[in-house]
Amino acid sequence: MNRKPLSGYRFMWIQVLFDLPTHTAYQRKQASSFRNYLLDHGFEMAQYSVYQRFCSGKEMAEVHIKRVEQNLPEYGKVHILCFTDKQYENMRTFNGKKKNPAQENPGQFTLF
Repeated sequence: MNRKPLSGYRFMWIQVLFDLPTHTAYQRKQASSFRNYLLDHGFEMAQYSVYQRFCSGKEMAEVHIKRVEQNLPEYGKVHILCFTDKQYENMRTFNGKKKNPAQENPGQFTLF
């Protein structure tokens, strides 16, 4: 059996950043629907209009990116960033002038 070792360079994070118009009821409904889509598909809110998701590899990240593309709202701007777990671990988060402790990565299950 050919096993690849677990590596922070293999695991990926997807970050979806968006700026959606909310001037009309229709636009608000589309923006809300897009946010709910992200939450329903495993994304968590990092900040307002910034959602992120952990993926087990580049192939899985591509699958989720395509799904997001298929569910884009009609108007607005959406950016999708993709980076490795190692790059994510170097992210610094501040709340005002106080530095927050590093966010823990999702737990991994080991079989056998």
